[in-house]
Amino acid sequence: MFLIAGPCVIESEAHAHYLAAEVAGRARARGLRYIFKASYDKANRSSPHGFRGPGLEEGLRVLAAVKRAHGIEILTDVHQVSEVAAAAEVADVLQIPAFLCRQTDLIQAAARTGRIVNIKKGQFLAPWDMRGALEKARAAGAREVWLTERGASFGYNNLVVDMRALPMLRELGAGEAEPNRLRVVFDVTHALQLPGAGGDRSGGMPQYIEPLARAGVAAGVDGLFLEVHERPEAALSDGANALPLARLDGLLDQVLAIERALTPSRG
Repeated sequence: MFLIAGPCVIESEAHAHYLAAEVAGRARARGLRYIFKASYDKANRSSPHGFRGPGLEEGLRVLAAVKRAHGIEILTDVHQVSEVAAAAEVADVLQIPAFLCRQTDLIQAAARTGRIVNIKKGQFLAPWDMRGALEKARAAGAREVWLTERGASFGYNNLVVDMRALPMLRELGAGEAEPNRLRVVFDVTHALQLPGAGGDRSGGMPQYIEPLARAGVAAGVDGLFLEVHERPEAALSDGANALPLARLDGLLDQVLAIERALTPSRG
């Protein structure tokens, strides 16, 4: 299992270095592959007044500095084809946001870079609807694709997670000669978002992060995605559903114990 974790958005260079060091230390102590996640631009904010981040050029400079300083992999979102080449110079994993998971040109531009492509499943899609996104990336030569579950819309301002979706996403790669070319990730913290429930921003239910994470690992995911912040109440984006850094150690110990228990049965 690998861990994708970091702040929702780059708040400052110092903050990015701080969180990268804190999370990387915890991951390395447990032998976990760690990918630092932060966005240089949150282009899909609910409010025009929401903090978007430092932008492409400055954000990629910060991510490159974090990568060098801490010796870690980097994941970041791309929102437009014009951003892809520059982002691929820094990021090891290019992420297609959930709202853009059907954008053919964006998916294929990311795939052609040779980087890992992480496609988040839209809240409006069934697991099997992601076959098209996977095929688009494959057709453009993607060497490895990750599909990320982040919950499905359930009425207004609410998301639910159908745990069947996790093995269903894996089944989309059934019969591949290289089974590791498709990995399934569970975005636990965004699955607990309450979109728009905070008025001009999203709310969240972070008290349920640990139970959902444990369930996802028990379902056999390859990776966990967590937005983490040392003070979620002060986070500039998505703090309402972020995991407090102080709870990360306990959560990692729990999910790794579950993974160890499952390893023999998973072959």
